This record gives sequence, structure tokens and C-alpha cells, in this order.
Amino acid sequence: MRRTAALSVLAAAVTAALLAPTPAIAGDRGGRHAVAQPTLVARATLSADFLAPGPPSGALATPANGRQGPFAGQVIPGFSGMVDAGDGTFWALPDNGFGTKANSADFLLRMYHVTPQWQTAGGGPGEIGVGEFVSLRDPDRRIDVPIVNDATADRLLTGADFDVESVVRAADGSFWIGEEFGPFLLHVDATGKLLAAPVPFVGGKSPQNPYLAPGETPRVRASRGFEALAGSRDGRYLYPITEGAFVDDAQQRRRTIYEFDTAAGAYTGRTWAYQTHQDANVIGDAFLTGKRELLVIERDDFQGAASVMKRVYRVDLGTTDADGYVRKTLVLDALKIANPDHLGSGDGYGTDDPFSLPVQSFETVVQLRDGRLLLANDNNYPGNAARIPGTPDDTELALVDLRQVRAPKAGDITVVGHRGASGYRPEHTLASYELAIQQCADYIEPDLVSTKDGVLVARHENEISGTTDVAARAEFADRRATRTIDGRSVTGWFTEDFTLAELKTLRAKERLPAVRPANTAFDGLYEVPTFDEVLDLARHSVSCDGQPVGVYPETKHPTYFDSIGLSLEEPLLAQLTANGLNDKRSPVIIQSFETGNLRELDRLTKVQLAQLVDCAGAPYNLVAAGDPRTYADLVTRSGLRQIATYADGVGLCKDRMIPRNPDATLGTPTPVIRDAHKVGLEVHGWTFRRENQFLPAEFRSSADPNAVGDLAGEIRVFVKAGMDGLFSDNPDIAAATVG
Repeated sequence: MRRTAALSVLAAAVTAALLAPTPAIAGDRGGRHAVAQPTLVARATLSADFLAPGPPSGALATPANGRQGPFAGQVIPGFSGMVDAGDGTFWALPDNGFGTKANSADFLLRMYHVTPQWQTAGGGPGEIGVGEFVSLRDPDRRIDVPIVNDATADRLLTGADFDVESVVRAADGSFWIGEEFGPFLLHVDATGKLLAAPVPFVGGKSPQNPYLAPGETPRVRASRGFEALAGSRDGRYLYPITEGAFVDDAQQRRRTIYEFDTAAGAYTGRTWAYQTHQDANVIGDAFLTGKRELLVIERDDFQGAASVMKRVYRVDLGTTDADGYVRKTLVLDALKIANPDHLGSGDGYGTDDPFSLPVQSFETVVQLRDGRLLLANDNNYPGNAARIPGTPDDTELALVDLRQVRAPKAGDITVVGHRGASGYRPEHTLASYELAIQQCADYIEPDLVSTKDGVLVARHENEISGTTDVAARAEFADRRATRTIDGRSVTGWFTEDFTLAELKTLRAKERLPAVRPANTAFDGLYEVPTFDEVLDLARHSVSCDGQPVGVYPETKHPTYFDSIGLSLEEPLLAQLTANGLNDKRSPVIIQSFETGNLRELDRLTKVQLAQLVDCAGAPYNLVAAGDPRTYADLVTRSGLRQIATYADGVGLCKDRMIPRNPDATLGTPTPVIRDAHKVGLEVHGWTFRRENQFLPAEFRSSADPNAVGDLAGEIRVFVKAGMDGLFSDNPDIAAATVG
């Protein structure tokens, strides 16, 4: 079992400085290596309420955050695409205005020439200067369907005509724009005049496409067209990417990258498939950095503290995995960017160190000539309020340097994010796992149960009324049942009675609302993740010490699932293999409270195994077989020698290592850690939680069982006793303590 501690809070350390001129990982004689640490070096904002010259806009916009149209000029609702002008200024493209055809007819499509007056470590106002603009227009009548300003000479384009989302500049100074209502590619000259008819998409039409025939089924979902558009340096090729999956695609995590030849004026027929982390994730932007390398934004639709995924990946179009998807490598996690100079500090949620860009619509990434990355947001004015609840988000520009730092030396204590960072987010959600990674967990831990159709999902138990909203879902009322699980009668709703598709309609909720009321703010937001989605997140992430993020899956009730024909072991190993994580070097540890399935797994895989040992009782497979051995027998010297024949470590209930005295203080350590080490087993303890009710008496802060006590103090005692690793609901405290 890996002994790796996350020693410091490096912000979003990655294994490669992907855009820097020097290699990202350069080993030295001390075993340390360099990693790219995305660091905020400049920031500028534009007030959400800024109005550009022009007629009133937003008469039909949905009121939000204390703002209601019409507004006395043209709103700038953030930037959906940007072009580097090469002189410290940029051309910035807002989208269609207020979100739909129906409410954006008074919004004029423009590109603004903006000049950031950066706030840096040396000072600066941190403001975005808005200069001239070019209006998108069609005076030559290239568009052969009605538009809002059809009868005027200029035929200015509006947000009811097109939903412009992405832009690249050609060598001749003209612009190519990706839009979503068609989706179309638009080609305009340097003054914004349309040069040719909108180029239709070969992959299908959206519901808003003006050429959609009666009875024709849209293949592109509404607002899921060309949010992203990259262009080659010579302007010859464009690479539009579908923001969402096609309606008829069986693989709803697939997004498709297309190639368009501007010289031929046609799609080349070449496509590539990109896989998102979950079905609902979208592609926010793309930027071509080399002949076949793209930067791609993948994001969710959440904002503020609820945000899960705001990432930039490097995509290699020349390499695909076994499933045919392009390989992606993490460049930065925009929810954790180092901010040592505290740029923007005090401007709301996520503006300290580390800096976060927790906006709903993270929609711009541009690599500048010096290799730094420009990030920007669409603020969906007036709807988004990620920074300050009730206040519309400003438009933000963030300049990020992928500087080289030396990764902290790996330590000796393994930190496992218990069900993710379950002290801060509902357990077993991608939000919880992603936060655990940000908080420097070495491993994330999914408990695995099976759906009716044999798919492994992450839930604490197969009975899910306490961890999802299933009990409030009338369509599933008849699924309530009573089952005997490991000899106990349990009534509720069970994963094995739901297909994956049905389970995906449910939403997670906090299992301990009385203990962690703050977590209930996230109830109803997140899907139940599959094991594949958890593995996908881990293998595309990097720990704070620059190492791969490990996965520590637990098979729940394997004897029970075997009895109903839904064995856990085979699909578990199949998913590990599919994700390239089924060999002895993989950062994977499989754990179980039963012994029989671990013995079976020992014959089938070379990944590490851990025998879980509870404070009382016995492994259920032994109970079912009439074997009298208990967990107490497993931690005797002879029992540990037996475990060492099939496992690499033990996961011990804390009381097995240091029992509590009658007054609830910690007693004298037992010999179990020493005995386990003697037979070559590592020892990981569970579960370390910060609330008083889970702590020994001497580390409690008060009589309030749900108040926060001294978790770090408890951890130090167990580490001193020889424990090699720990499971914690609060991986930030655990990582800081063992570091």
C-alpha cells in the first residue's frame, strides 16, 4: 500500500507544465520533481452593470439579483470568446445576450476591443477598459431567412438571430465565429460584415435552426452547439466542438471535435471523440496550441461553492485511448489556482489563496505568446452570482502562469478522502471527490454497490433513502421493499432495483443532516456517480505532491450481491482494466469487510488489497458459512499472518488500535499495529472526523456533539502509535496534520 502524504496545499499541481518550454517533470537525485503550479499573476474585472452605447437592451430578460430590464444601453453579459490582438489588448465576444431567441431581440451582436488594466503583485487598478466595437451585420444579405433587422440597410444581427459563442481570427484579419442556434460557422470581415452565408453543421440541427423542416428531429440539443471553436495558426483549419452530446448518441459523455477547411469552405470529414467526466458536463472553449494539440475547457453548470468541474485539459488529436477517445491531460483546475499575491482578495467567494473561478460559465481560454493562459467568464447577466449571493457576477479576466515549482517530498502517511471530502459535501458525489483532491487527499474512496443492470455505482449502502431523494420521487414509490442484508432486515429503496438510467435521475443528499447542516445546501444538485466516473476523475487528476490520485474502492455486501446474481468483483476489475488501472503499479487499493472476496481478488488481480476490520462482529461471509471466527480473531498474530497471505494491508477501526477508556478518553495502544507490521501489512485507520461526537473526550471542544473539535490532535496520537494511513471525512485537516 502506497505511503504517500500530501504535504502542502500546492494549488492544482499537475504532472506537466504542458505549455511551458521546459519539460514538466525533471527528476533529481533526491527523487523530487518539478511540477507546473498554475498561479494567478494578473486579474481585471468589468462591472456586471456596465452599459455600452446603443439602444436599450434586456426588455424581456429574466429579472435576477435585483436587476430588471430594460437597461439603458447595451449590456455586456461577459465574454464567451476572445482573440489576442497581440499588443496587450483583446477582441472580446459576448454571446446572444440573455439566453434565448425570445428574450434577446434587442441585444446587438458585437465584438468589443478591450484593454485590461491589470492588477498584479505590483499594483494596478484591475479594471477592463472597453473601447471600440464592431457590430456583426449582414448588409449584403448573405442570410436568406428573416432576421430581426431585416428591413434596415445595415441589418445589424441580434441575439434572436444567432447565439455567438466562440471566435478565432484568420490571417487576413477576418473572424470566424462559432454559434449555437444552427449551429453555424459565421465568417465576418474585420468590420463585422458577414462575408458568406452561414455554414451549416454537417452533424445536425438544433431546435432553433431556422432551416429545421417540419417534423424533423433536432440532433443537437438547444444551446449545445459550437460553444468552442479553435483555429490553426495559419487560419486554414477550424476545430468546432459540440458543447453537449447528440440527442441520439448512446454515449452521452461523448463530445465531437470536427475539422473545417476554410480554403475549401467545407468540413473535411475528420472527427475526434472527447469524453467528459459526466453526461451533464459541457465544453466551454478550445484553443489550438500546436498542429494537433488543443486546450479544452470542460465545466459543469454549477456556480459558487457548488462548483465541481472547471478545468482546462490538453487534448492530443494524434492519440486515442482504447475506447477511441482523444487523450486528455490536466493543465489546470480553475477551482484551485495559486494566488500568493492575493489578487482580487475580498471580491467574494474564491478570491483568496488559492484563487477559484467558480462561475457557472467558464467559457474562455487563450494561450498568449508568452505561454501564459488568459481565462474569462460569461456572466449570463443578470443571472449569475457565484462570488456574492444576490449580486450579479462581474466579467473577469484572469492571467495564469504555469510556473515550475518543486513538488513537496512524498511523506509516509497516506490520506484517504473518506467517501470524498464528506465532511463538506454530500458523500459519494463527484463534488465530494473533487474537493478531497483539492484538499490534498492521496486517495479517494468510493463504496461500490450494483444497479439492476450490473453497473457499479458509488453509494454508502445499496439502500439509498438516506443518501438520495428517492423517497420523494412518486414514480419510484412502488420500489420500496424490505430485504435481508447480511442477516439484518432493511426497508427502503435498493440500487439493485434500479437501472443505471433510472438511478441517474435521482440526486444525492446529505446523509447526516443534523451533524452537517451546511452540507444540506448541496442537496438535490449532484448525480449518483458510476465507478467508471470516479476512476475517470482520479486518473485525470494529480495530488498535491504531484503524484497520481489513487482510488480505494470498497466492495459493499459482496456475499449478498453474489446471492442475487450481481457479483461485484468482475465488473470492478473490468472497470479498472478499462481505465488502465489494473496492474501492480496502479494507485488502487481494493478493500472489503469480508474475507472471501478478497481471497478471490488476490487470484485475479495484482492491485493492492486491504482487509477491513470492524470494532465488533464478524465478516459476513464467515457468518454465512458457519465459521465462528470474528474480527477480533482476524487481528490476533495468527489472524494477521493469514491476512498477509492474500492482502497487503488492513483497514482498522480506530478502537482496534487505541481503545477508549470508560471516560471516552484514549487508552493504551494495542499491539495490533506492531503485529501487522511484523507480517508485512500496512495499517490504515478509520474514520477520522472533526465533530465532537466522533472524537475522544480529550479532543472535544465542548458538550455540543456536532461542534468541531481537535481532529488534528487525535490524528497525531494515532500516527505516533505507528499508523501508516487514515481515512478522513476532512482530508484538509488530515493532510495538514500529517505534513
